[in-house]
Amino acid sequence: MEEHLDAYLDFLRMDKGASDHTLSAYEGDLRQAITFFVANGRNDWSLLSPADLDRYQTHLGALATASSRRKMSALRGLLKFLKRAGKGPDGDLPTASVGRREKRLPKALTLEQLERVLDVPDTNTASGLRDRALMELIYGAGLRISEAVGLAQSDVFLSEESIRVTGKREKTRMVPLPAATQEWIRRYLSDSRPKLVRKPLAALIVADRGRPMARQTAYAKLAGFSRRAGLPKAIGPHVLRHSYAVHLLKGGADLRAVQELLGHESIATTQVYTEMDLNEVRRRYESAHPRR
Repeated sequence: MEEHLDAYLDFLRMDKGASDHTLSAYEGDLRQAITFFVANGRNDWSLLSPADLDRYQTHLGALATASSRRKMSALRGLLKFLKRAGKGPDGDLPTASVGRREKRLPKALTLEQLERVLDVPDTNTASGLRDRALMELIYGAGLRISEAVGLAQSDVFLSEESIRVTGKREKTRMVPLPAATQEWIRRYLSDSRPKLVRKPLAALIVADRGRPMARQTAYAKLAGFSRRAGLPKAIGPHVLRHSYAVHLLKGGADLRAVQELLGHESIATTQVYTEMDLNEVRRRYESAHPRR
């Protein structure tokens, strides 16, 4: 087992470029696994059965969830490496979800909370008007922050009341803009952006120094605005996107339509993102299907 562990660590170092810190963590986690399995009569990785892996997972149950998840992930990586070399166990590998915590999603803002946050920037200044337009854009179109700051002026089609968004894996989608968002974008383009740009720039959202706004800057701004608005805790741009999805669904929007608007590849992602459960999906199905 030690020999195979050393070979795996060499693989991580040479083929995967793992750092010394990562290698040290993996080695510690896997030596703990070796100690457990040897104490239970298993002195070769190929001898491990699904029951052995289940017992090890149970053994880790007393640890914090993050530690248990990390240790099982390290074990899964080693066993996968050994299986490719024909030296691993015959049973299934530990699943990728072993020990995984349920994803904690941000709470959607109420409409009253949303308005308080949107009203914080001083729109009589170029930067304040820009900040208001950015928040209206994220909420009004349900954008990821990377999508919002990555927009070019050429992606905005106000005459068609829509924008072209480039999302994950460079996939593009057209997203309609509500009237209020269109108005703030128009005001920003006419009264704010010309004062912020210092040289020709393709980016729609311009930072105070005339450059495209960085994601970190947007996060910092939203955190500050939410504190000034009196929210219980600071929020990030993802909360505006989440609020967009939740507000649409509560307003009766179709789940598939929201999936397309958010740029999700899977309907399951949209279902989880909006905290909808199977009962909600079934209710919508039964209310809409002609042969329910």
